[in-house]
Amino acid sequence: MTIRTLVLLSSLIVYYSTSALAQNSSTYDLVIQNGRVIDPETNLDEVRNIGIWKGRIAIITGEVLEGSEVINAGGLVVAPGFIDLHVHGISNTEQKYQVHDGVTTALELEAGVPFPEAWHQARRDKALINFGASASWPHARAAVMDAFKDGYDKLREAIEKGGWSQDQITRSISLEANYTLLEGKKVPGMLEYLKADLEKGAIGIAVPVGYLPAASREEVFRVYQFASEQRAPIFTHVRPGNTLAVQQAIADAAVTGAPLHIVHINSMALGEIELAIEMVQAAQKRGLDITTELYPYTAGSTNIASARFDPGWQEDQGITFGDLQWVETGERLTEKTFKKYRQQGGWVIIHKMKPAWIRAGIASEGIIIASDGMPFSPSAHPRTAGTFARVLGKYVREERVISLPQAIGKMTLLPARRLEGIAPMMRFKGRIQVGCDADITILDPKRVIDRATYDGGLEFSEGIEYVLVNGVMVVRNGNLVEEVFPGQPVYGKYKK
Repeated sequence: MTIRTLVLLSSLIVYYSTSALAQNSSTYDLVIQNGRVIDPETNLDEVRNIGIWKGRIAIITGEVLEGSEVINAGGLVVAPGFIDLHVHGISNTEQKYQVHDGVTTALELEAGVPFPEAWHQARRDKALINFGASASWPHARAAVMDAFKDGYDKLREAIEKGGWSQDQITRSISLEANYTLLEGKKVPGMLEYLKADLEKGAIGIAVPVGYLPAASREEVFRVYQFASEQRAPIFTHVRPGNTLAVQQAIADAAVTGAPLHIVHINSMALGEIELAIEMVQAAQKRGLDITTELYPYTAGSTNIASARFDPGWQEDQGITFGDLQWVETGERLTEKTFKKYRQQGGWVIIHKMKPAWIRAGIASEGIIIASDGMPFSPSAHPRTAGTFARVLGKYVREERVISLPQAIGKMTLLPARRLEGIAPMMRFKGRIQVGCDADITILDPKRVIDRATYDGGLEFSEGIEYVLVNGVMVVRNGNLVEEVFPGQPVYGKYKK
């Protein structure tokens, strides 16, 4: 029996048991009363009371409910917990900021992790919010090249012990591997690594080809073919080239039939964002399984030692040295400091987008909101802490680019649907419905806003009053609840 079948059967059992409870019991584990309940799938937008039992939503009603604990949500919005498809901060340090931003599920899908089974096990019963990752193509190709700095087995042992950040995982690959052509005879072995990771619970395949300049068109095409065979979505950071690179990714998906998700289309397409989104939407209208996302900031962030800063980066990204901000100090770079930091490596913020581009992306139908949140640093990119509150505060309340229900849909239902084919348990997230997981974010629509800034560093967002993960309260009255770790792994359907 596959994990998909098990998930669906268990969910049906829970659904009917919660429905029976709603009819036969008057006391719930937790009741949320008098909140404006927004469910983006059914278009519910009314004041309701919610009863929660054993981590699931048991009842949604206008009738008075009794519970062991009651949250008075009068004047507040009760939404599904936000689902972030794109995070690189994968420890509890970053999750403290994510949960204050209303996030209940945070996934590392752009880069993935090696040894997903070991990583899931190391995080089990220790995570604030739900977690998961894709299979890492860069690590699979490095494995068949024997290109690990610390050794493949040593990396696995370190992950099994826990405590490894995505930054450390990324740096475990010898940088030369990204600049080395993979021999054709080694491609089958690389695909076997990816298949093994899918069987260990990985959610799709990470293809950050923009960071691997030596990857041939054929190698990438073979990965797309493999993804099509497995019906596993590809999560890709496309090559440099703006809409040309977006076209290339769509073409590979169209020819092979691979499900495709293009990450942060705002920083990929820049001034051509509307054209790039039109391409994605046109592909969808023709029945192709292609989606995309964006973050609501005008700067990107990455490691200065990566291929993103190979010669020609100024022309490619339309920026100069002064548009780069060194995370550790907040300083703007010069040619001299760029060379210094490029040699040592480290995180840099890249100021390269215009506000109008971001507004256009947020306003576009079907575009998912995702943070691309970075590993922790006191001066890390503010999207690490404020992505979802920024959309709700700046682009909904202040600028009225989209409505509140539309924004919530982009943060909950759309990412859940993107993943349902590969991770069936996501059918029960991203919604406020009977039988669904009690991943719930309760916010004040008049106050919600991001507080993290480029120069001031990370701060918790404001206006996120309560957050529940699998029915367990992790934020109460705007404050973190200490020593609770209800986050559960999100597995792909091929897990054995």
